[in-house]
Amino acid sequence: MYCAECGHPLPDIRDDNTTCSKCKTRLGTWWDESSKTMRTNREAFVPTNMMSELMGGRSHFEMNKKVSDRTNTYGLEERGFLATLTLLEMRWGPGGRAGLGRKAMEGLGKMIRSTLDMSLSRGEVREALAKNVDIWMRLQRIFYLAVPILVSRSLRESYTEQGAPSGLDVSESVALILKNFDALTEDLGYLNNLLVVSRNMLAVKETAQEICRAVGLDKQVHKLIILCVNVTSKGYDGENVDENSRGRLNEVTELYKKLLVTCLQHTHNWTMGNDRFKMSFWFDMLFDNDLHNDPVHELPPDDLNVEKVYHEVKNWLTRHSADQDETARELLEKYAAEADMACTPGPLPQIDEFTVTDADKEIDPEETTPIWKPELTDKYEQDRLYARVSHEIDIWWKRQRDQNYEGWVVKMVSVEDAMKRAEACKETAMHRFLPQRAFQDQDAYGHDEQLQEPPLHDEIDDTRSMDGHDGEEDGEEEDEEDDDESYAEGPLRGLLTEIPNILDTKQIEALHMTVKACIVDSMGSGLTPAGENLQKTRCKMFLALDCGKNLLREMLVFIAVWEQTDQHFIFQITAQIIESFHHNALLPYAWSSLRIMKDIVSPAQTVLLRLINYMFRARKDSPIYDDLRDYNRDAKLIHFLFTYFRTRVVPDCIALIHAQAQIRTQKSDPNDFPVDLWDMERAKDGLSQYLDFISVIAEIPEMRPLLIEWECVYELVALLRALEQGVARKNLSEQPLPNRRPAPVPQPGGGIPAIERPYESPTSQNSPQFQGPGQTLPPLHDTPHKFPWSGIKIQILIILTSLVAPNNARRQGPGNPIVQKQLLDQNGIMPLLNCCVYDGHNEYIKERATLCLKYVMEGCEEAQKWVKDLVPANKQRAAQGANGSVGAGGMTQSGSVSVNESGIPDVNRMARSPRAGFGGAGGMPRGGGAGVVGGTNTNISKGQGGEATMGNTLDVDPALQLEKLRLQERVRVAELKAKEMRGKENEKGQGQGK
Repeated sequence: MYCAECGHPLPDIRDDNTTCSKCKTRLGTWWDESSKTMRTNREAFVPTNMMSELMGGRSHFEMNKKVSDRTNTYGLEERGFLATLTLLEMRWGPGGRAGLGRKAMEGLGKMIRSTLDMSLSRGEVREALAKNVDIWMRLQRIFYLAVPILVSRSLRESYTEQGAPSGLDVSESVALILKNFDALTEDLGYLNNLLVVSRNMLAVKETAQEICRAVGLDKQVHKLIILCVNVTSKGYDGENVDENSRGRLNEVTELYKKLLVTCLQHTHNWTMGNDRFKMSFWFDMLFDNDLHNDPVHELPPDDLNVEKVYHEVKNWLTRHSADQDETARELLEKYAAEADMACTPGPLPQIDEFTVTDADKEIDPEETTPIWKPELTDKYEQDRLYARVSHEIDIWWKRQRDQNYEGWVVKMVSVEDAMKRAEACKETAMHRFLPQRAFQDQDAYGHDEQLQEPPLHDEIDDTRSMDGHDGEEDGEEEDEEDDDESYAEGPLRGLLTEIPNILDTKQIEALHMTVKACIVDSMGSGLTPAGENLQKTRCKMFLALDCGKNLLREMLVFIAVWEQTDQHFIFQITAQIIESFHHNALLPYAWSSLRIMKDIVSPAQTVLLRLINYMFRARKDSPIYDDLRDYNRDAKLIHFLFTYFRTRVVPDCIALIHAQAQIRTQKSDPNDFPVDLWDMERAKDGLSQYLDFISVIAEIPEMRPLLIEWECVYELVALLRALEQGVARKNLSEQPLPNRRPAPVPQPGGGIPAIERPYESPTSQNSPQFQGPGQTLPPLHDTPHKFPWSGIKIQILIILTSLVAPNNARRQGPGNPIVQKQLLDQNGIMPLLNCCVYDGHNEYIKERATLCLKYVMEGCEEAQKWVKDLVPANKQRAAQGANGSVGAGGMTQSGSVSVNESGIPDVNRMARSPRAGFGGAGGMPRGGGAGVVGGTNTNISKGQGGEATMGNTLDVDPALQLEKLRLQERVRVAELKAKEMRGKENEKGQGQGK
């Protein structure tokens, strides 16, 4: 043992009366009159040479006067925690835990846990600890010593033959972790608890944040994040180890994950409400060793000079490095004055990264009016005059923002051009690559010469693979490459990019909260003196730099992998992040940067569209569009997304369905089908999400006219017609009996009446339905050319019904005449009539189609005449004369469609009929002479009065038929009750009016 005062060895046998033979100091405890405190000269485990090093070669007597003059104002909790940290530092110090036995470590662990509990529950303790620079310095020293030891015990780097490092050796790392298992579990537990205490101390905000930065603890946490990511991102499942060893590996991995979560929480508290530290975190996260952006396929070069951005952000941090909290400044100055005493952990570390040089101090303070002088050669002075964070980022944003940002520059692609694109895609549908489109001109978000800006978004090469192979045996290596490109192309860059692949939904919350705090306007502190919104600047940096874009992609895919709904916390935080992109006119750029060559809509884009849908659903029935700026911002985003839908999604999907039709009609070989089942699933998911987006927009009264103006009906009818030709219906005999559930009574005045309500899911009609954990997934088809595109027709009919329904608040009366005319111009009535046939791939499609036809026919004489003219009038009268009675379902006994006095098909009667339809089951002809309806052979006979008579016999199970009739009878009763209730309310309202 050594004397703690002078480092001289103490006698082996000693008691409280023992004195040091060198400094003559008693070993016991005594009252020090000068400091007014109890002093203790305890034994030390540190040898003499280490003590001399700690003292800087000075003797105790040289320091004694300053120590005596230093008044100890620490509270009991501070003293206890500081003593614990001083002893714990020895665990990772040069002595290698010398003298710290099991009982000593248990006692230290209890002290740490006690301090942790007090820092959580007692605000005064938390504040006292946060303002103690000694404690921060001890924490920094502990992590400074511990992190390299953790690295040496957990990771083993591999090297090439030339001796250059080539990454981590997983097998060697596994052996290393198993060898050091006991030490690792103890170390990780202590360090995590210490970091939790530090995280709680940061809740004091400005003062604690400044001291944390000054001592360099944030840099140690940054190193710890890198270590945790390196350990947890390496999968050990494939290693050949026994069960016991595997359990140990999993235990260490979970401890590292726990420490990673605490690091993220610590970072969140350190940056919260502090623009300088937010920018510092952004600087560490978004810039890596390669100061350049990798080229993105199909996108033109963004011409961003990443190295210049790096130096501009660094200069901004340097200029603002002196902006400190006053309380923290005083505490740090006081500590610096006493740093040469042996009673402190040592002088403050020198952080050279953002220090202001003497030459910089002589320069005038930062300007408040940005002035850019490109002729200046002094970069620091040039940036100081500009006063904003980065001139390069500002220029990038002006190039990459929505091209319609300052006005409606890019017009909507015409229907005629969309038809040409669709035909061009259909002609080459069976090829491995979709054609390089010859229609990419200035009409589709392309290059505008007047603006003199580079091409953006849709002005890109669309030569992309629709397939993972070309029919040949490519081997396992190519399959693995395809798997790697499923969600992103090439290796992902960025410190935080791997974290969404490591943590679960609860663990990752701190990452999303930190990103949100850095870029969402409501979490900012307003404008700088130069008029800059730093939240918006960081939002632009996030999308401008590869590390940010990669993290965004992983955050979006995380939502899909973990099946996060709009009720989950992660989904809602991500939605706020996406809305911040929208407020900066960068969602079009984000959408384009997330594209993958082989997908029509990539998984990340699909999730992004879900988040945009969530954002627009909140707009419905809200006063947000009273502000013209909000209306224009949303309208321009809808314009961009619908342009993409018209020029990319619909033509490519129609091409795939056309390829299915070619095989169905035996015009092509099934082996030539261009994509596999997985690609078809992703194409369907993207199309379904897009239709959901359009459905949401169609329900917003202020935005619905845009879809009508852009003739959205063309895409919907074209998809219906393609599906009719390319996909066979699923017969009723293949469909299981629907679950019994009571029919809800329709509420009066509740918008568009839904005839099929007894069969609907309780979830929103506009939302794509995802299989829950308790539901069974339908069996996948063995071959992709038989892919059913389930539910797509239903979504199309929902949109058409919203568009064609009356514009009044109650959606009652004749249909929208503009949409009615558009449907007639696109020959859309026949595809709608073909939807009045049972299809197991689209449940209750007949009821949806019937409701849509009701609005199409009401008030539209041309549509009514079109239906009457399906067959010659004289033959219709002859058929009606022979079989004039009308049976259930609105069909005559001969099978003709019943019409009312105005010549409109009796859709209400048809909806209640289980057998009403056109073209028979599966759209196949039954009976006499055949006609062609939308590409499907249909038997049409003639009846009196101009009714179209169509063969309609179904071979169904009588039990199923009876069950469905019962359900439909309940619908009829519910409708009668609702009608009666509405009548009573109207009478009551009229009475009150009188």
